[in-house]
Amino acid sequence: MMNFEGLDPGMGDYSPGLHGSLDPGMETSMDPRMNPSMLQGVDLDPEGLAGPGPDSVHLLEGMFSELHSVAAEVGIPVTATHFDLQEELLWMGNHRWRSSMGGRTEREIDRRIGAASAVTRTLRGSVVVKRELSRKAKLSIYQSIYVPALTYEQDRGYKRPEMSFLRRVAGLSLRDRVRSSVIREELGVDPLLLRVERSQMSSFFGPTMGRYSSFQVHSSDDIRQIHSLDTGVLFLSKTNLKCCTRGGFVMFDFPMDEGADMHSLLMTDNHTLIMGGLHNYIVEFDLNSVQETQKVTVEMPGVAIMRQSNRFFFCGHTSGKVTLRDMRTFKTEHEFDAFSGSLSDFDVHGNLLAACGFSSRGINGLACDRFLMVYDLRMMRAVTPLQVHVDPLFLRFIPTYTSRLAIISQSGQCQFCEPTGLANMADVFHVNTVGQLLMSFDVSSSKQALAFGDSGGGVHLWSDAPEVSYNDYSRETEFALPCLVDSLPQLDWNHDLLPLSLIPTPLTGAEQLLSDWPTPMVTPSPRRAPAVDPEILRTMKTVPYKIKEVELDYDNYNQVPESPIGREEEPHLYMVPKKYRKVTIKYSKLGLEDFDFKHYNRTLFAGLEPHIPNAYCNCMIQVLYFLEPIRCLVQNHLCQKEFCLACELGFLFHMLDLSRGDPCQASNFLRAFRTIPEAAALGLILADSDEQTGKARLGRLIQSWNRFILTQLHQETQEQEGPQAYRGASSSAVLGSSGESVIGRLFGCEVENSSLCRCGKETVRTSLTLLFTMHYPEHKPHDKAVKEHDFVEILKKSICLEQSTQAWCENCEKYQPTVQTRNIRCLPDVLVINCEVNSAKEAEFWRVQAEYAFNKAKQKEAAEPPKPKEPEPLPTEWCHDGEDMRGGEGITFNTRAEDLRHVWIPLTMKMSIRKNHGLEISNWAEAEELSAAEEEEGASLYDLVVTVPHLLDARTGGNLVAHIKVGETYHQRKEGVTHQQWYLFNDFLIEPVDKTEAAQFDVNWKVPAILYYAKRNYHSKYDLRIKNPIEASVLLTEASLARKQRKSHATFIPLMVSEMPQAGDLVGLDAEFVTLNQEEAELRSDGTKSTIKPSQMSVARITCVRGQGANEGVPFIDDYISTQEQVVDYLTQYSGIKPGDLDAKISSKHLTTLKSTYLKLRFLIDTGVRFVGHGLQKDFRVINLLVLKDQVVDTVYLFHMPRKRMISLRFLAWYFLDLNIQGETHDSIEDARTALQLYRKYLELSRSGAGSGTDEVRKALKGLYEKGRKMDWKVPEADAGDGQGGGVFPSVMAL
Repeated sequence: MMNFEGLDPGMGDYSPGLHGSLDPGMETSMDPRMNPSMLQGVDLDPEGLAGPGPDSVHLLEGMFSELHSVAAEVGIPVTATHFDLQEELLWMGNHRWRSSMGGRTEREIDRRIGAASAVTRTLRGSVVVKRELSRKAKLSIYQSIYVPALTYEQDRGYKRPEMSFLRRVAGLSLRDRVRSSVIREELGVDPLLLRVERSQMSSFFGPTMGRYSSFQVHSSDDIRQIHSLDTGVLFLSKTNLKCCTRGGFVMFDFPMDEGADMHSLLMTDNHTLIMGGLHNYIVEFDLNSVQETQKVTVEMPGVAIMRQSNRFFFCGHTSGKVTLRDMRTFKTEHEFDAFSGSLSDFDVHGNLLAACGFSSRGINGLACDRFLMVYDLRMMRAVTPLQVHVDPLFLRFIPTYTSRLAIISQSGQCQFCEPTGLANMADVFHVNTVGQLLMSFDVSSSKQALAFGDSGGGVHLWSDAPEVSYNDYSRETEFALPCLVDSLPQLDWNHDLLPLSLIPTPLTGAEQLLSDWPTPMVTPSPRRAPAVDPEILRTMKTVPYKIKEVELDYDNYNQVPESPIGREEEPHLYMVPKKYRKVTIKYSKLGLEDFDFKHYNRTLFAGLEPHIPNAYCNCMIQVLYFLEPIRCLVQNHLCQKEFCLACELGFLFHMLDLSRGDPCQASNFLRAFRTIPEAAALGLILADSDEQTGKARLGRLIQSWNRFILTQLHQETQEQEGPQAYRGASSSAVLGSSGESVIGRLFGCEVENSSLCRCGKETVRTSLTLLFTMHYPEHKPHDKAVKEHDFVEILKKSICLEQSTQAWCENCEKYQPTVQTRNIRCLPDVLVINCEVNSAKEAEFWRVQAEYAFNKAKQKEAAEPPKPKEPEPLPTEWCHDGEDMRGGEGITFNTRAEDLRHVWIPLTMKMSIRKNHGLEISNWAEAEELSAAEEEEGASLYDLVVTVPHLLDARTGGNLVAHIKVGETYHQRKEGVTHQQWYLFNDFLIEPVDKTEAAQFDVNWKVPAILYYAKRNYHSKYDLRIKNPIEASVLLTEASLARKQRKSHATFIPLMVSEMPQAGDLVGLDAEFVTLNQEEAELRSDGTKSTIKPSQMSVARITCVRGQGANEGVPFIDDYISTQEQVVDYLTQYSGIKPGDLDAKISSKHLTTLKSTYLKLRFLIDTGVRFVGHGLQKDFRVINLLVLKDQVVDTVYLFHMPRKRMISLRFLAWYFLDLNIQGETHDSIEDARTALQLYRKYLELSRSGAGSGTDEVRKALKGLYEKGRKMDWKVPEADAGDGQGGGVFPSVMAL
């Protein structure tokens, strides 16, 4: 399969740098050209006999390592290895390797002979002192060193040096005039001619690699490829194909055409194979008739490698290209230009093709490319190249539990990695070839064993388990019958002529047999190191070894290698756990259709997509959704304002209710959010550059957003409607109390602000605040350490704040120093806290207090007697039951003290307001309830339900996540179970977490931003019923925003009261869009495009047509959507929208707001109609609607065959309806009506097939795809007078 003449002979040179590790005393006798690695694994006995030492096999389960190795033919390269597909046999082939070294041949021989001589001198001088090496030791050196040195790359020139050494072994010289044959016979050595000129095939049985058979295949040509059959084994050489039994008998020997240079074969079925080589044709061969069936000319000569999948067979060419050919016709279906130089190997598995090879480097020739090319066979394009850390020569897929790739270099390095992942240096292993080069590689069918053949004649077997099987179901191997020795004949003692030699006699001589030698003389003993000089030991100094200390902050979290954003960045150990990192969507050619959101979210709750501008607030949207009163409030709310955040939150929460784990997007909510002037004034609207570069201070930003949204919702949901001024600029979000809202009752706390001037004048004001901000004590310079404070102590001082500031005094009529005091009159149902950890000083205070709390918990745990070990909870039980650790004070958790590292806040607090003492806050055990007396005094328990941390990440700019304690009602709706559970919400990543993790804040990377404490059982006082506020009146006639629209220009007829849709009615739907932001993409090195951020689309026109009745096909909605955002591309060719159509000043269309049309569609969805259209999935996504699957009939899927391309609406209309639509531009009325007609056609085909008992739909689809392929999916241009595709529905007003 490989052309070995292209290998670099310099890769076998020995590195002189290795000599520095040898004993200095050996330098005088060590030849500098010797490779010291030749001595590895060699032990010596007292007689000086060199032999391979015993190998101890230590295998790690699931990791490949060497199981066994054997030398098949010493010094002769192994060019082909193959695992038998039927039996537990490993096949390998040797061949002679013709020299390509030119004038360097003699120098190479001399160098290798010198290396062997150096071994002899070294062993003589340093191993066996004052004693001659035995003949056995010399012959061992001959077999292990001389033979590989002399036969490597040689056709001639080996006889003289060979006999020179053998004469010295025998103790003779040229003067003795003894024949070479006599010396060989005395020493028992075969001529090297037999080793070089024979092309041998050998097989080994099982993991122990016992030799099974060995026979000659060809007299001169090398073995290029081996393939096993049921009855025998195929051997492909340069000029012939031979089939032999496993014992070596020839079944057939088929010669190729003159000039053939075969390199590869491929079995297509049980009796047919394909062969290719370095010529311009491939041959199909029938094994039954032993004849060529056809010869097919190929466009590119040089088919060196062939692989097969269920659809194609693949040809790898020496030019670096890979062609995909049809299995029946052999025609080229596709072509990949993998490498500019040459292809060394490739493999196919599933939908992936991976290849390695050489790239052109100008005048320097070819260089091994360390980037593997990976291709997706579904889309027929390259994906991200895989960079590896070895020079790849072979590669194979090893699909066990994952689709791993094994990449092998010529020098013996082996790396395992995922084809779509990142290569890791920790996955690089080395095949110990003792300086030889790897020539062949194969993987067993069971994927449990790997075989490597090297240039020195060695075969190395690797496995991931000690008990390895080459095949899943191997048949029993037949072995040769042992020699049966007849029993001794019966002797007749009375016979005079009976020869006495028939009677075996024991040896009676005095000389001992070799088997009778004592054990110490025959046991190999290793060479011991010489003793260290006592003077050195006496003067040696002992230096203590100190382990580098590791920061404790890193120890408490899993350190995992980070996936670098750019290929040029090196992976390193990362502090932020993977689930907390910023998640991004990988866009492909199909957009989001093939992105696996389920990998990030195994729950039934819906995540939010992060690619929309200002999506940093996704975590707080989830927080508001999981507060039951707010969820019900906004879904019951509906007003006339075009941009109302409460209305948009209600629409978004409705989608979150319907979703079963699929992510939603808050595009309409964020669009309305960007139009609020107060949000822009507070700096809450981020530019795209700030989001991408990470310049935004997200911790401070989300706290401002939290204050803004509570204030805005309070104003928009007040019972007294009217224009409200934004009054949320102060730090505590003080509001007027002109009207009451659910927000005010839920979060509101009536506070009394007192201002006392030094003149004695006191001013008292009462207001409503929705949240509180933490204030931390100042660290005095003379204090060496930060004092210990309890969280509840700091919280109380922050709520009942007392501070001195300059204020206007009416009595003094000037600014005077005043003392301002704040007290609360009532407790809120939900206590919202902005943590204000916005600087290093506050972060250090938080860290020190958490450390104090942790040390206190450890001391308390050490003082308590050990408790009996409780059984481990089930994986789904994230809340620990049992006794708690609460004492008189401190943080209380039902967990071990070690889990309280970085925890300062309590899970439960007790709060009360007393007349004499004011506000009181204390820690409380989560599992305990208040006594009746405490409840009468007005005390309440507050449980931690939300924490929002800011994650510091210099690589991505940081991100925001939320820990939310999801209540029973949400689990009951989604999962049908009743329990509470903490979850991590990181955009579309949702994962259950432990409650202690929600309270942990390692300020090195996880900084607290927002805390929510909810009063226990606070839901009981709120009405949690949802009544859909959208009524049928939204479908009735409405005025247009366009000033120039005339009634004669109307393109639709609104529904009458008698036409109101019912559940199950059909409605044709189509939408057109414009682009607000262009797509951002990067161009990879292989020429493919990778989408970084998709284009931001906005709906511009929505059309609904009647699906039944007398007016079927007549539109009842045809709204153009007004937009205040800048449009960068109207996409007129595809949308039909022209500049000016969306401008209320100049448009002649029926122009409405997005909210108005959205309400119409929501009413249709809630009614239960079935929408018919083409490509509705994208339409609903951009409109930001979630529609159940049973309410959608999409013609793009009705007329689609699995694993085939999607078909355009225009081609379907031309093929099935004989209509020519979308000639110059698209029209949504025409498209919606066409989709309805296609659905009627589909129903007609289904009914006719059911009546006749045939599948008419499938027949029609086959004809559709055949026609499409013939016409290249292009619709022929319509004749001038055919009248088809005439435009929009004519004269609607006439109806």
